[in-house]
Amino acid sequence: MAAEDGGPAPVDRRSPLPLWAQVAADLRRRLTAGAFSQGFPPEHDLVAQYGVSRHTVREALRELRTTGVVVAERGRRSFVDRSRIEQPLGALYSLFRAVEAQGVQQRSEVLRLRRTTNARVARHLRLAPGADLVELRRRRLVDGEPLALDTAWLPADLAAPLVNVDFTHTALYDELARRCGVRVEGGREQITPVVPDARSARLLGLQPGAAAFSVQRLGCAGGRPVEWRETTVRGDRFAFVAEWSARRPELGLSAEQLPEGRAR
Repeated sequence: MAAEDGGPAPVDRRSPLPLWAQVAADLRRRLTAGAFSQGFPPEHDLVAQYGVSRHTVREALRELRTTGVVVAERGRRSFVDRSRIEQPLGALYSLFRAVEAQGVQQRSEVLRLRRTTNARVARHLRLAPGADLVELRRRRLVDGEPLALDTAWLPADLAAPLVNVDFTHTALYDELARRCGVRVEGGREQITPVVPDARSARLLGLQPGAAAFSVQRLGCAGGRPVEWRETTVRGDRFAFVAEWSARRPELGLSAEQLPEGRAR
């Protein structure tokens, strides 16, 4: 079992997963937990920590370098690329926490916070077309640079107190729980590669035609839909990752998990 301070988890030599893949996955976990803030350890330290060969450590680091998590430059020790934010698939998350956990500063520019109506969104939330909603639209910044455009709608009967919140440096889910007594506990997401429109690209600091991720999320509490969210994330600064194991069923999305109108 991994140490609570983010230390290494022992490798399982009986697992069909190669040792290098186990080490790479554990290093990702430790990075997400905030480890290595003072610098990424050299190869010989990782050999000692995991009790594996130098070849195994080099293969693990090769994978991390290929995916851009760790950067290696000639004549310098490897270091963590803090410009890219990683988020696990299939886990309820707060972008606020995902960013801060990786040791970088985040803040939000609130572009819109109001009560409104939206028939399309109300349908996702299983509400009447004219239902009163709270809309929160933010530009999310990491170390002062744009990362995402994020718009969330919530039923006003639950979320009305949020219209008075300063969302510059706080998480929506934290405020929803604190002020409204509502805790989002599950839901579904769909992630699609897109080319943002000109206005969105400008707000994200992207060149025309640059790719991004579109994330649509339905969040639920107590079996009720309480959040519909649409997020556009810069593809060059964000990565979605999934861990897998031969001992677990394959992860995937069924047609029933896709937003309305997108099932096959």
